[in-house]
Amino acid sequence: MKNPYVTFPDETEVTHSDLLPDGTVKVYIETPVNGGFHHAMCSLPSYQWIDIQGYSEEEMKRWDDFIHHNAHIILSLAAAGGFDRATAV
Repeated sequence: MKNPYVTFPDETEVTHSDLLPDGTVKVYIETPVNGGFHHAMCSLPSYQWIDIQGYSEEEMKRWDDFIHHNAHIILSLAAAGGFDRATAV
């Protein structure tokens, strides 16, 4: 399941998986462009990037920085089953 994390003004969406049985979380980044998408996936906690399509090297440096600054929040949300379940009262 993909859980929403953030949507930016350019409609780029960052989503993440639940905590997987092996202790990893997959983070997905998708930006709509000309009827398609640029996308990349990062595996946490290793910060390994997988399946990068369409993003420049400079853009990937910014996404890597974003993931490093947000990983602790994403990992916590993934363990709770996503934002909606983490904030449910």
